[in-house]
Amino acid sequence: MNENFAVEPEVLKTKITAETARISWLELQKFYASGAVLQVSARLDLVDVAYAFAVDDKTQVASWLAQHQIARVEPAEAQQWYEQKTELWAVVISPWVLVQKTERDTH
Repeated sequence: MNENFAVEPEVLKTKITAETARISWLELQKFYASGAVLQVSARLDLVDVAYAFAVDDKTQVASWLAQHQIARVEPAEAQQWYEQKTELWAVVISPWVLVQKTERDTH
């Protein structure tokens, strides 16, 4: 990442926010098949999680993983999303695609 981001985290967060978008699960199939998709709990802020990945905050990411707030998408859920043509919030923090189904999407 650019050195300025370490000094100015808000610049990186603004960039991440601008790159976050809603996308159909159908469009993420090749990334899911390659194991690059991680699901982020609706209780977390997707931009904050993406930021932690971008700055390689291993401690925070490990904590979320241990608490199952970030995880690989389970096959049953992937199948359900596929069948329902679910739209998710997503952002790419290479090599990962972080996806989030928000509380309002769980009706």
